[in-house]
Amino acid sequence: MNEPQRRPRSELPLVQLIPNMMTVAALCAGLSAIRFAIYDEFALAAGLILVAAVLDGLDGRLARLLKSESEVGAELDSFGDFVNFGVAPGFTLYLWALHDIAKSGWIATLLYIVCCLLRLVRFNLGNKAPEAPDTGHFSGVPSPAGAMLALFPLFWAFMIPAAPQWPPAVVALWMVVVGTLMIGRFPTPSFKTATIYTEYLSFTVVGFVVLVAALTTYPWAALVVIDLGYIAVLLVGLFRHSRRKA
Repeated sequence: MNEPQRRPRSELPLVQLIPNMMTVAALCAGLSAIRFAIYDEFALAAGLILVAAVLDGLDGRLARLLKSESEVGAELDSFGDFVNFGVAPGFTLYLWALHDIAKSGWIATLLYIVCCLLRLVRFNLGNKAPEAPDTGHFSGVPSPAGAMLALFPLFWAFMIPAAPQWPPAVVALWMVVVGTLMIGRFPTPSFKTATIYTEYLSFTVVGFVVLVAALTTYPWAALVVIDLGYIAVLLVGLFRHSRRKA
């Protein structure tokens, strides 16, 4: 009786698993953010969502650098983005500010999370298109930026503890607005294609050091400033987009 032939074993360098490991680490950060939000540790929850956003910005670039891109990695990244930037911020904000208006607050939370899901589905379908044009822009606010914008009321409250907290209805409306921006069709900047002149490299490195120092020393103020800067960029982009369509 002939023995069945064994399939040849293939080897995979461990270094090529690093991007997927970073994606899983980001997912763990997002899930842990939900856990800490349940126990009213909102500062830690927001910090973990920020960690997830940083890891999300690195895993894809590292995969391209290591030439380890795969369909599994893409699907894993998309699922992680939904949890990290849809579910985690939604639950964090609901538990932080919206439980007093439970019904309308939950509706706003669901709308935000579903908008994030639709944003990711559209992004994935666009990437799978046979000849997807690379315009150097996103269509609508990307989900990591949307999460940071959605958490703006929380950042503001931690930056100025003595200030009156945002009314729950305003927080709910803000979440719906951010969700709408994520599914919008207007162009938003993509830093993946951003370039600088080589003579400005030193200034760029110094600016990055200042940003890291600000985030580690005055995290809430730095996040508020970053959000306000991004909002300003969005307003300029919306103005230019409306003038082109006029």
